[in-house]
Amino acid sequence: GKSDSASLDNVLEFLVMSGKSLPYAMSILIPESINIRNPMPQALRDFYHYHATFMEPWDGPASLIFSDGRYIGGMLDRNGLRPSRYVITSGDLIVMSSETGVQKFEPSEVIAKGRLKPGKIILIDTYEGKILYDDEIKSKLAAEQPYGKWIEQNQVNLEDIETGQEVPPDMGEDYNRYLVSFNFSKEDIEKIILEMAATGKEPLSSMGNDVPLAVLSQKPYRLFNYFKQLFAQVTNPPIDPIREELVMTLSGYLGSLQQNLLDTTPDHVKMVKFKIPVINNTSFNVIKNLRYKGFSCETLKMHFEAAGGSEALVSAVERLCSDAERAVDDGKNYIILSDRGIDKDHAPVPSLLAVSAVHHHLVARRKRMQIDIIVESAEPREVMHFALLFGYGASVINPYMSFAIIEKLVKDKAIQLNYKTAEENYINSISKGLLKIMSKMGISTLRSYRSSQIFEAVGLSREVTEKYFAGTPSRIEGIGFDEIAREVVIPHSKAFSEEPLPEILTEGVYSYRKYGEHHAWNPETIALLQMSTRTNDYGKFREFSAKVNADTAKPSFLRGMFKIKAGNPVPLTEVEPASEIMKRFVTGAMSFGSISREAHETIAIAMNRIGGRSNTGEGGEDPERFRPREDGLSTRSAIKQVASGRFGVTTEYLVNADEIQIKIAQGAKPGEGGQLPGHKIDKIIARTRYSIPGITLISPPPHHDIYSIEDLAQLIFDLKNVNPEARISVKLVSESGVGTIAAGVVKAKADIITISGYEGG
Repeated sequence: GKSDSASLDNVLEFLVMSGKSLPYAMSILIPESINIRNPMPQALRDFYHYHATFMEPWDGPASLIFSDGRYIGGMLDRNGLRPSRYVITSGDLIVMSSETGVQKFEPSEVIAKGRLKPGKIILIDTYEGKILYDDEIKSKLAAEQPYGKWIEQNQVNLEDIETGQEVPPDMGEDYNRYLVSFNFSKEDIEKIILEMAATGKEPLSSMGNDVPLAVLSQKPYRLFNYFKQLFAQVTNPPIDPIREELVMTLSGYLGSLQQNLLDTTPDHVKMVKFKIPVINNTSFNVIKNLRYKGFSCETLKMHFEAAGGSEALVSAVERLCSDAERAVDDGKNYIILSDRGIDKDHAPVPSLLAVSAVHHHLVARRKRMQIDIIVESAEPREVMHFALLFGYGASVINPYMSFAIIEKLVKDKAIQLNYKTAEENYINSISKGLLKIMSKMGISTLRSYRSSQIFEAVGLSREVTEKYFAGTPSRIEGIGFDEIAREVVIPHSKAFSEEPLPEILTEGVYSYRKYGEHHAWNPETIALLQMSTRTNDYGKFREFSAKVNADTAKPSFLRGMFKIKAGNPVPLTEVEPASEIMKRFVTGAMSFGSISREAHETIAIAMNRIGGRSNTGEGGEDPERFRPREDGLSTRSAIKQVASGRFGVTTEYLVNADEIQIKIAQGAKPGEGGQLPGHKIDKIIARTRYSIPGITLISPPPHHDIYSIEDLAQLIFDLKNVNPEARISVKLVSESGVGTIAAGVVKAKADIITISGYEGG
């Protein structure tokens, strides 16, 4: 595949060779943020709104230099995170770079100097010998057509459409059957949906995941669980969804019948604009029955014959694809993929499978840009599910089962709010979560994220991914259509059995339950470990080790599938002594605050005793620990971590390190920063982190001074100057393509690269 830069260059060349001007092409490909809080003339805002209906933004962070032979220009993307400074001299020379002082000039030679601002352009017209600034360029572009008038006459906002019919979320007698058929667990309801509806925020919990991957589990899972998010590291890093809120948006458009994006006509904006893509039942009903400007839609059922197994599932998906193509040919503005109406004989097609299959089928037939995909499904319940559906092509989602659950929670007084407020809270929490997931890849708008497929499949066979998830890497194969169908049919059959509704199938994912999902840390393993350490009983420790190894080999983790081949043993005289081997032992980076002072210091003492190295984590270290204690023991951590929040990072902290680790990402939550709740931050932790007791601390997703390999090289250089004796390591997280990123980190002069696994904690 091509790089982002190559893809952008291809589209830019296409537009310019089709007769569009270079300033026009760059302005529609990399637009400014049209957030209402970003001041700009209304005519320019209308220009951007018009083009947003058919061209999604190419997100940065990026500084671009471009030319078509006549114009030479430079611009920044909407984030403006890559510095671009310029100098204009009396000798008719203009120099632009990311740093000042690349070229040196006498002060008398400098006519003007400045820096580009987010989304702004500077252009040199070599024919006329003129420098064109952003205001002049954009004013001319905005005045070329009556964009504002076209939008006013043709576009409607979903939120402004009045309806006299409120559609209630109540599912009636179907509620319990749908709950079981779509495999909702108590944790889904009580830990996720209830929390979001009550607070308007995603639920938070401590890091670490000790349950098996979906493909290794004995329990049935939804197809969503076989995908992992990709994330940006160093190059094109994540952005901060809180700090960069001004440039981020979930808005989008419905109803396009795009035939030719080179035409400039009012027809492009005959669309419905929405602010948030997760909609309630009433808004969904409006969209379904909308006849504005001749709008029409087609509803396609995501059902397959439960008794038919995988053959029936594949047949149903193929039928969805052909029906979707027919809807395009019939001039429909959008299709609705719905799993309502399941019964004993008809099970739901996984919504992710249906969306991706239809999307790729229409792309292959070159008909994708003529229609939008709306999903009406009981299946999505948490943020990751929505991100996957949008990432594989959905425009709008109506999670009707989640709303039915919220209504029941309100009726049962489990949520002390009225239904409307609880519903708004749930939608808001999903929206915040989507912004956070988008920001992990440095993406600012949902329109740029939609159909981007920024995921990796773990445990899906190539047969499945190549047929319906084209372009999604699947390095560790696993289940095929037979197992996908079975994982749907198992809970579906229970839901429609003649016996009373059975217990929930998949339980105890987040917290251990007796008959729930297997956890590596369970009462038996914890008891054995505690007993062995309290009594100093090595026999008990061997029991603990045997239990853990047996659980891992079930397998609970991928590493449990490795088998050591039998061979000729090496004589112990040829093996390094244990004292040398233990020097390579390092601990995980757990911060003081995430674990107690006693635990943090005990780990450091243990590693110092055996000659290994403990890691401070991102919470700093009490300066008292830099010196040996009176009893001769050392609580100093050899590895000092520098994370995005820079908590506790001082010169004294850095010079007391044998190794300084720059944490770019961590396995438990790559692309996100750590959070330490305010109730955990006492006076000692606050003093160590140079913060205030009781105030929640959130590390930003990126280092705000690292947006390129060059920026990382600068930090490494600075740290080596502070402590020339320390080795500098950079912590990355394993993902598809991490080798390329690691190669760049080596060029930045890192001494060590640490690659973290996905479990974390």
